Amino acid sequence: MLARKGEAPLAQIEKDFGLSVTTLKRWIAIAERKESGAGPAAVELAEVRELKKRNRLLERENEILRRAAAYLARDINPK
Repeated sequence: MLARKGEAPLAQIEKDFGLSVTTLKRWIAIAERKESGAGPAAVELAEVRELKKRNRLLERENEILRRAAAYLARDINPK
């Protein structure tokens, strides 16, 4: 990439390609993060999504069990 190698100033690249300097800086930062391995990988993101989905399911199941226990306890100990 011209900007990362320092072969052309950002202002020149902005002019040549019709891109803003802000966009170029953002793209450079993203490319550097990818090269350095910083940030979560796609596999890790997918795993987090699956774990969150599983957590929601378990929370719903737990709520159902709580309600069922309260309902059954009501029949055992009437007030």
